[in-house]
Amino acid sequence: MTLALVLEGLIKLASSFVGTLGFAVFMHAPKRAWLPASAIGGAAYLLYWALLQVHVYEPLAIFIGALLGSVLGQYCARRMQMIASVFVLLSMIPLVPGLGLYRCMRYLGQELYSAGAAAGVHAMVDVVMIALGLAVGSFLFRLILRAPHMGGAK
Repeated sequence: MTLALVLEGLIKLASSFVGTLGFAVFMHAPKRAWLPASAIGGAAYLLYWALLQVHVYEPLAIFIGALLGSVLGQYCARRMQMIASVFVLLSMIPLVPGLGLYRCMRYLGQELYSAGAAAGVHAMVDVVMIALGLAVGSFLFRLILRAPHMGGAK
């Protein structure tokens, strides 16, 4: 791994952390959730980016990043005795395909319908992968809590 790649990863982590933090402030999330949720968002995006660097299929990388964000968000919510949606919502912010959705609208506005449809489908695949990652992460977290060795409900 080269130094340039490590530095780029640190920049990705920092920028996704700051972006998530800004969104937490904008959405009036509880102040005590700001830093943990931003760290989870940064970790989810960093994992997504790292998977892309090793040539993992992009929808799969988004799914795995969302899965990590979901599991960590659920865990953090339980530890801090807060509602999980605060952490889970904020952790997904860096993964949202905003640029893809913007490009879709731009192409459609320029009457480039084929390019707009392609960009829209790509963005919607990313959105579906985020939703699946959230759902599977929530399911796995609840499954782990129900395991007898964890002392959860039976």
